[in-house]
Amino acid sequence: MLNNRYFIAFIYVLAIGLAFPIIRYVSLSFHILNNNAVRLLSAGVIFVAIVLWKYRQQLVLIAQQPKLVCYLILIAVIMVLNIYLSTEGIKYTTALTGSIFGIIMMPVATIMAAIFYQDERNHLASRTFYIGSIIALIGSFAFVLLGQHQGESSNLTTGIILLTGWIIVQPLQNLVVKKAALVLHPIVISASTAILSGIIYLCLAIDDGVIIQLAETSATMLIILILAGIYCLMAGMFLAFYIVQQQGLVFFNILQLLVPISTAIISFILLGETVNMTQVIAMLLVMSGCFIALRK
Repeated sequence: MLNNRYFIAFIYVLAIGLAFPIIRYVSLSFHILNNNAVRLLSAGVIFVAIVLWKYRQQLVLIAQQPKLVCYLILIAVIMVLNIYLSTEGIKYTTALTGSIFGIIMMPVATIMAAIFYQDERNHLASRTFYIGSIIALIGSFAFVLLGQHQGESSNLTTGIILLTGWIIVQPLQNLVVKKAALVLHPIVISASTAILSGIIYLCLAIDDGVIIQLAETSATMLIILILAGIYCLMAGMFLAFYIVQQQGLVFFNILQLLVPISTAIISFILLGETVNMTQVIAMLLVMSGCFIALRK
C-alpha cells in the first residue's frame, strides 16, 4: 500500500509537470475560451466512454440520488470559476505572484480540509507533518523567489483580488470532490466535470464570438489541442480526484508543493529554461520536506 501510495503520487507530480509546458504551448495558438472548451470537451468524451464501458452502474446510482447530481454540477461550476480566477489573476499580476499564492494555498486548503473532515484532522496530529510542511513551504518560497520569472505587474490590485479568490475556491472544489468521491469513482466525477465545464466554456466562446478561431485553425493544431486536453485532464483532473479519494486532501495539498519542481525540471530538459544552483538547493529542501510531511 505504501509503495503504491508514493508511486501514484510520483506519477501525478511527473504528469502535471509535463502538462504545464503543454498547456503553455497550446495557449499561444488559441484564445483561452476556445482552449478550455476544446480541452475539457475532448477529455470529457474519453472519460464518458470509459464510464459507459466500465462504470455504467454508477450512472444508475446518480439517477437515483439527486444530491449527487447537485454535487457534480457544483464541481463543474467551481472548476470554471477556479480556472478563470487563476488564469486572470496571473494575467493581471505576474507568474511569480501566482506561484506565491499557489504556495499560500497549501495551509489554507489544509485548514479547510481539517475543519470539515475528521480523517483529515488525523494528519495534523503528527509532529512530522508540521516539521515537513514548514521545511517544504520554506523551500517552495525560496524556489519561487529565486527564480527568473518575475515579470511586470499590469494591475496588481485586481490580480491579487482574483488570486485571493482562487486560493479560496480551489480548496472548496476539493472539499466537494471528496464528498462526491465517497460514493462515485473519480473517473465518473472527472467525466461529468469535464463535459459540464467544457459546455460552459463553449457557450462563453460562442457568446464572445471567438469560436470562429477554431474554424480558421489548421487541422493539425486542432488535433494537438485535443490530444493536449486528453492528456492534461487525465493528469490534472482524474489523477488529482483519485488521490483526493484514496489519500485525502492533506496528502494532496502537500503534494502540490512538488508540482513547480517537476515543471521546472521538465522545462529545463525540454525547453532549455534555466534553473540556478540556489533553486536546486530549494528543490531538495521542498522534496525533503514533502517526504517528511507525507510519512505516516
